[in-house]
Amino acid sequence: MQNDPATADFIFNQTMLRVRDPKKSVAFYRDVLGMTLLHQVDFPSMKFSLYFMAYVRAGDTPLPQDPAARAEYTFLQKATLELTHNWGTESDPQFAGYHSGNSEPRGFGHIGISVPDVYAAAERFEKLGVEFVKRPDDGKMKGLAFIKDPDGYWIEILSARRLAESTSG
Repeated sequence: MQNDPATADFIFNQTMLRVRDPKKSVAFYRDVLGMTLLHQVDFPSMKFSLYFMAYVRAGDTPLPQDPAARAEYTFLQKATLELTHNWGTESDPQFAGYHSGNSEPRGFGHIGISVPDVYAAAERFEKLGVEFVKRPDDGKMKGLAFIKDPDGYWIEILSARRLAESTSG
């Protein structure tokens, strides 16, 4: 199927999640899931900040140091995660948190991270104290897991090879 030439250079750039505490969320996505903070943008007059996380691998173009070049680099990446923090939520005892989409009324479901070995990743998450929604051998769908980030958003942990083998036959 041929795509419309007018969309040939379109990129799916980001999914946005609102987060209560950016220090906890950035640390989770960086230290637990191995993402890199590509760019942070603060909007003092509107009292919010954006944190763009993505996977940066050996051989990728180095992150530019110049702020404008770094912003352009960030917005040309595929599949970044935009963490949006509304200032004050991290210290507000009345703030009940954001809706994860996985309780009524259901809406947003999850993001997915592909890993080489779901079982090894789950073992690492266990050691790091990550909360599980589903472990790899729970339920009917074996070999995939769901974990929660600090705000309760679900993250599916899957193996591309394993899912390809289980769905191609």
